[in-house]
Order: sequence, then C-alpha cells, then structure tokens
Amino acid sequence: MSSDGPHAPHGVQAPRASTAAHLPDEVPPGERASLTFMAIVALVSCAADLATKAWAHARLAGFDAKRAGAKVFTVIPDHLDFIFAQNPGGAWSFLRSLPDGLRRPFFLFVSAAATVFIVSIYRRVHRDQTAMKWGLSLALGGAMGNLVDRIRYGWVIDFIDVYVSRGGQEFHWPTFNVADIAIVAGVILMSSDMIASARSAPAPDAGGGAARPAGGDAGAPLSTEAPPPAPPAG
Repeated sequence: MSSDGPHAPHGVQAPRASTAAHLPDEVPPGERASLTFMAIVALVSCAADLATKAWAHARLAGFDAKRAGAKVFTVIPDHLDFIFAQNPGGAWSFLRSLPDGLRRPFFLFVSAAATVFIVSIYRRVHRDQTAMKWGLSLALGGAMGNLVDRIRYGWVIDFIDVYVSRGGQEFHWPTFNVADIAIVAGVILMSSDMIASARSAPAPDAGGGAARPAGGDAGAPLSTEAPPPAPPAG
C-alpha cells in the first residue's frame, strides 16, 4: 500500500492548504512545539517500521514449498496475515506500471518533498497543540520509513494483510506496513486538531461588525433604546 507522506488513508494527499490555514503565520520561538519531541517520535516510529520490515524480509520473503506459494504468518485466522510484498508504486500500487527510470525518481521526490513540508509546517505549531504535534511527528516518521525503502530497494516492503472471508471468498484490503499506520494516524490527529480549531474560533460577524453612527465614538457601545418622540410642532 505504502504512502509516502501526509496523505489521507493510503495515497490521497492530505489537505496541505487546510493544514497551513489552521496554523498561525508565526509562533514566538519560546512557544513553538519542541523539535526534540518531533525528532524522538519520528525516529521511534521510523525505527519501528524498519524493524518490522526487516523481520518480514527475513521471515516471509521467498517461496513456501509446503504451501506451494508465498510464505504466510497467520495472526488472526480469516482476518489478519503477515505476507511479504514488494510495492514499487504508491498506495494501491499507484503508478507501479510506470518505467523504473521515471517511477523511482518521482516517488523519491514526493517522499523528500513531504518530509520538508512536514518540518516546515511543524515550525508553525504551538506547543499546546498536542494533536498536531503528534500528527506531524508520526507522519514524518512514516514518510522517512518508506523513503528509506525507496532509496535502498527502489520499492517499499508491505506485509500486513487485512481481509475478511465470506462464502469461501476472501476480500483483502491492500497490503500495508507500519509506516502507513503512522501516516494515517498522523492524518487523523492533524484533522482532529483542525476540526477543534475551527469549532473554537469565534464566528465572524456577517456584516463585518455592527455599524456605528457617523462621527460617533468607535469605542462606545451602541444603544438599543428607541429615541424619544419628537415634541409636537408649534
């Protein structure tokens, strides 16, 4: 499956403009989210991804003579298996049929650009934006994990196979990896932060603010009382 950046579930680009729109243009240095926090979360999630891929490569790659097929490690019968897969494309095998000379540079560029974008957005995150901090950090770790695979192999290792068996048929979700889980979790956390920010923001006055009489004191409150009746003429 293999996402390469802060995408919506597996392959759809996350709303970059929306993410930026819900962040301030500038955060004072003392109030910015910690880069150390981002580095730790990103490195841990990236390490978890690479470790599980190394296990899958060592344990599951190759042919199972007993089964006359691919090696399978069953976790939950009829629901979850681990099976080794090489994905040269993006999510849902996007662009996997593209010539290698074009596909590999394209996905390397996308992964690198996603990494730079995530770090630049993080610099505008306030330290109190917990969901956004975690979301960007997890997305960065996932992007790094898949980027390492693309640099090393030219493709990404996928091994988590979720499926449902019904009436003798199996319906499979596209195979994915731990990096994809980190990216999707990051997108969910970023989305929750944006939704919460939108709900807490004061609604703008449809008229752009209450109108005030010409020449009146802009700081004085408007009176809601009706003016006294005019005295009768002469």
